[in-house]
This record gives sequence, C-alpha cells and structure tokens, in this order.
Amino acid sequence: MEQTTSSAAKRYETYKGKMQQIADIRNAIAVLSWDQETYLPEKGAAFRGQQITSLSTIAHELFTSAQLGELLESLDNEKQTLDTIAAKNVSLSLEDYRKNTKYPAAFVAELSKTTNECYHAWINARKEGNYAVFEPVLARMVELKKQEADILGYEGHPYNALLNEYEKGANTAMLDTIFNDVKSALTPLLRSIEQQPQVNKDFLHLRYERNSQWEFGIQLLKAMGYDMAAGRQDISEHPFTTSFSPQDVRVTTRIDENDFGNMTWSCIHEGGHALYEQGLDPASYGLPSGEATSLGIHESQSRLWENNVGRSQTFWQHHYPQLQQLFPDNLKHISLRDFYKAINLVQPSLIRTEADELTYHFHVMVRYEIEKGLLDGTYRTRELRDVWNSYYKDFLHVTVPNDTQGILQDIHWSHGSFGYFPTYSLGSFYAAQFFTAAQQQLPGLDGQIATGEYGALLSWLREQVHRHGRCFTSNELCEKITGEPLNFKYFLDYATQKFGDIYGL
Repeated sequence: MEQTTSSAAKRYETYKGKMQQIADIRNAIAVLSWDQETYLPEKGAAFRGQQITSLSTIAHELFTSAQLGELLESLDNEKQTLDTIAAKNVSLSLEDYRKNTKYPAAFVAELSKTTNECYHAWINARKEGNYAVFEPVLARMVELKKQEADILGYEGHPYNALLNEYEKGANTAMLDTIFNDVKSALTPLLRSIEQQPQVNKDFLHLRYERNSQWEFGIQLLKAMGYDMAAGRQDISEHPFTTSFSPQDVRVTTRIDENDFGNMTWSCIHEGGHALYEQGLDPASYGLPSGEATSLGIHESQSRLWENNVGRSQTFWQHHYPQLQQLFPDNLKHISLRDFYKAINLVQPSLIRTEADELTYHFHVMVRYEIEKGLLDGTYRTRELRDVWNSYYKDFLHVTVPNDTQGILQDIHWSHGSFGYFPTYSLGSFYAAQFFTAAQQQLPGLDGQIATGEYGALLSWLREQVHRHGRCFTSNELCEKITGEPLNFKYFLDYATQKFGDIYGL
C-alpha cells in the first residue's frame, strides 16, 4: 500500500507539473489579450491574432494529449490514496480533459481566429456606430457556438451546453424560473418606485476632472485591500479583470468626465473580481483548486463589493469627505444622504454596466433571451438590432437611439462568451446571501465599513469563498457558507429594505 501511495504521489507531481505548464501558456495568452485591449497598436492586430491562435492551439494539444489522459485516468483510479484536495483536482481535471478532447484542433484554431476578428470588428463597429460592421463576423461566431454546443453535447436546450461552461449545472429551466421570479418580484417594486418623487443626481454629471477621478479610483482599490504590488489598473474600452497568477491580477476602468459613476463603480466592481483572484492559493497555480468556483461566484464577489458595500451609506460615511475634498465645487453643498440617494437612483436606462441594482437584471434578461434564441434558431444575427431595441422598449420602456448605446454596448459576444450574461444576475443574488451571512458572523461589520476598515470582511471572504477554488459547485459553496442553496429572497429583502428607505415606500 505504501508503494502504491508513493507511486500515486509521484504521478500527482507529474500531473501538477503538466497542468502548470499548460497554465503558463494560457496565461501568456492572457497577457497578449490584456495588451490587445489596452496598449496594442492598430497595425499589430493581425499578428496578435496569429500569436494568440498559435498559443491556443499548443495549449489545447497539451491538455488533450493521450499522455495526460492516461495519467489522469491512472490517478483517478487511485485517488483514494491522495488527500482530499489532490483527489478533487484529479477528478475535475479529468472531467475537463474528457470535455476538451471533444474539441477538434481545427475547431479550436478557427474559434480563436474568429474571436480575434470578431473583437476588432466590434471595436470598429462601435467607432462607426453601426451594427452592420459587426454582424457578418458575429454570424460566424454564432455558428461556431452552435457547433460547440453539439461538440459538448447537451440535454434539452443547446444553450445548456454553453451555460455549463460558466456556471456548472445551470440550465435554461433553472434560469427561466429565476428570471420569472425577477419579473414577478422586482416589477412591483419598480412600479412603486416610479410613483414616488425621483431623487436628484444632476450633480453626478457635472465635470469631474479625469486625473482626480483616476486618483480616487486608485484610493478605493487600495482601501478595499487590492494589492498594487500584485496588480495594476489601466484604461480600456470595456472594464475587465484579468489574472496571470494570484501575484499578477490586473484591472481596467474607463473614465467619463461628465459621469462620476462610470469610473467609480468600475473600480469597485473590478476590484471585487481582483480580490478574488488575488485570494486564490498560489500553491494551487494551474490546478482546479487554484481557480474560481464559477463565474456566478466570481460575480458575487464584484457585486458584493460594488453594491452591498460600495453603494451603502455606511461605506460613504468614510469616503464621501475625501470625495468632497477632491471635487469641492461639485459636492460641497451636497449632503451625504443626498449623495447616497443619488448613487442608488432607480431608473430604466440604456447601458447595462451603468444600470441600477433593480433594472440591471432586466438588462441581463434581454441578453439571456437573445442568446437562447440565437442558439435555437429563433433569432438570426441580421435581425438582432430590431430584436434588441424591441426588448428594451418592452422590458425597460426605453427607446434605443443608436447601436453604440444598444446592441454594440457589450464586449462579450465579440469574445464568443455566450452563456456568460446570466451569471451576472446569479452573482447579485449570491452576493446578497453571502453579505447577510457576513453581517451575522462578523459582529460590528457595519461599524468597520463606516470607518473604512475592510480587513475583517476581506479575511472572511478569503476563508469562506476564495481559498476553496473549484472544490465546490456554486450551490455547494453557498450552502456551506449560509446553510442553504441560492435563495432569491435575500436579494429581494435587501432591495426592498434599501429602496423602501430611499424612496419612502
């Protein structure tokens, strides 16, 4: 038995080395992709696409090699001799391996090539404000996504295959139920708010000087606990977080001098993502235990910081005086209470990333319905502009004035990230449930937040969420932390209390 255990341990180290080599290549791709969205010269696009495609093919070939498969199968047969985390890593890697061996190398190369072309077509379409520039390449991407669903296999709806890539175990039946709950529970609250006098937010759209905004954003990131020695912030068209290791996690933001909230909420949101990545175990680099649980849980971390913390009145008790000092002409006569109301204004809008906490989920629902329709053939890309505009009219009662503020606003489809959007709403609901648990388990948390102290909360998140990697599914993790699976009532209770106070309901 000792010989078998020793043999398995040696093979596990071999497996670990192979996984870290693959991670090195994938993270090199991530560096090239980060550069593509921040500093890449225009003429570098074609070769950058070629470079990413080449590396993607190499990573795929390494991860789908027969040698790795044999190693994983042998380790899986002896995983009872490994410790719990090692055994879980083997099981998850074998699951990933079996899934990835379904992908032909030619398909992986074509998808990578199309993704590069799709991204640059999206950028050009946004510059011209014309969806027609993007549509032909998007049509090719949708066909590839249909092929991917067939390659992976699915039960029920083809969209289920893509959903599972981002939120393991999710399916259209589950999401249809969730979004029906959103409509039935949040719509009455929205209607009640519409009957009340609207709060004033005009002062948020005065001129806020670019460099001062940038400095304030950096201050917020540092206050949250973001390690600047293990990361950096840059400007990009669409804010995002990317990680090359727990010691190199980068965020981006965008700045609008006439919209204070654009930069602020991007920084806090992406900071939440980055704290998760920086909180993963460096010793598990390249292994499932060193990766995020799911995109829904990842989004729970950004939403918890952005909304449950960052849009609370207690958070701004500490940070608002600093903000008033930076922008005295705009804010010296605005009370903390009026500022708090303004940053939580509820009003249907065009842009998802700038939407309030309530209407946000209708934005997500629009995208979910469109993606589902594209996969089952209900919609075609050439008619998507009209479909999008119709949904916004029906669900949010707003008229889309142009493609840039409409169907071209998100980067996700240009990346081929179909199945991603629903995780945003799931993340908000997990966040409300997790934050309730944190308040119960951390006496005095609200008082700490009011004084700008976030160490206890971050430590709690590191212990409860970050350190587990992929060792639990989303609902398993949720039950471990809160004692029950995801429950929409926590978000509904939070929203009802918060907005009832703001709007005097």
